[in-house]
Amino acid sequence: MDIRFDGQVVVVTGAGNGMGRAYALELARRGATVVVDDPGVATDGTGGGRRAADHVVDEITRAGGAAIASYASVADDDGCRELAATALALTGRIDAVIHNAGILRNAPFLEMTDERWFPVQATHLLGAFFLSRAVWPSMVAAGYGRMVFTSSASGAWGRVQGANYGAAKAGILGLCNVLALEGEEHGILCNAILPIGSTRLGGAPDASDTSAEAEAARAAALENRSSPEWVVPMVTYLASSACDRTHRSYSAVRGRYAEVFTSVADGWVAPAGPPPPAEELVARLDVIEDRSWATVPRDTFAEAALASRLVDEHLGTSAGG
Repeated sequence: MDIRFDGQVVVVTGAGNGMGRAYALELARRGATVVVDDPGVATDGTGGGRRAADHVVDEITRAGGAAIASYASVADDDGCRELAATALALTGRIDAVIHNAGILRNAPFLEMTDERWFPVQATHLLGAFFLSRAVWPSMVAAGYGRMVFTSSASGAWGRVQGANYGAAKAGILGLCNVLALEGEEHGILCNAILPIGSTRLGGAPDASDTSAEAEAARAAALENRSSPEWVVPMVTYLASSACDRTHRSYSAVRGRYAEVFTSVADGWVAPAGPPPPAEELVARLDVIEDRSWATVPRDTFAEAALASRLVDEHLGTSAGG
């Protein structure tokens, strides 16, 4: 299969460095017109400038590709509407969005102030919401779209000193799941990527840094499979017309690609009569936590239906026995 993006327009947020830059370069190489969005802020979200986005646009155009710079911040609704309007005004379409922008303000929970919490939510989670809302009407009208949301192992499993980041990334999974259900009838497929790799947020050099030290760090990251290029293949597929998956999440770590999913165990069904006391549940935790029988529900209603079936089967068997 030859995955191409000829004639398509792809918006990549946080595209001035790290994974976003790697996505932008690869999609442009495959024929996409890439809207390179990056407000040029520091890793904590402060500051700003045009250098990051302009540098990547220059890289793409020098290689013969097509790119448009955007300096809008996804942390507010106005910025996302500006980003969508710029793409539509210049190209007339938005075929795919890769929401990759992110900042870090790590701290132990005892030190998790409003100043550390809310800007992280704004860039990651609210940015995903604002941008999706801004591009959704054009995708519905076109009957086609690909949305790739960047979540994280920190949202799925958690990590210390990252309550703000983990909460935002978990919220992105929830948003992606709902948009996947609502978008399917309109030809809009929505998936999430949970990448781990060497990026500017983790101390990797700025994309414009051409020093010997920076080049050595990039070469080492590529060699040990921690560079953004190792995440690119999965995101390229998810953003493409070749993608026929939706409502999925995928981990990409050092060349290992795997589906990440939430399942529910069959659990224990209380017998007929009044609700059981908490002590009874404690006695049944081995059954409640038994993962050998588990299901991946499509949505909330599917889990409710599953639980109802198990209850009806159990009580029916009990009554009949």
